[in-house]
Amino acid sequence: MYKKFLYSSLSLALALSTVGCDVEQTEDGRLPDVDVDVSGDPGNLPAYDVDGPDVDVSTEEAEVTVPDVDVDMEKKKVTVPDVDVDLPADE
Repeated sequence: MYKKFLYSSLSLALALSTVGCDVEQTEDGRLPDVDVDVSGDPGNLPAYDVDGPDVDVSTEEAEVTVPDVDVDMEKKKVTVPDVDVDLPADE
């Protein structure tokens, strides 16, 4: 159940991040004019050796003491936020 919720949340976040903005190129880029002399040592890019941590995620059942709460339900009118999102129009 938790994994389904997590995957659904991540999928929704990815979908919203890809459609939540409109990107247009407003100016062409260009590289600077350079004069390069490659005789001798041609140079070298830096090398990296990255070792990430090993993460093991699992679940286990545990017995914990929780309070027993009785709640009386009633209906009330409250003010709640109303969010409207206007996406940029495609031109």
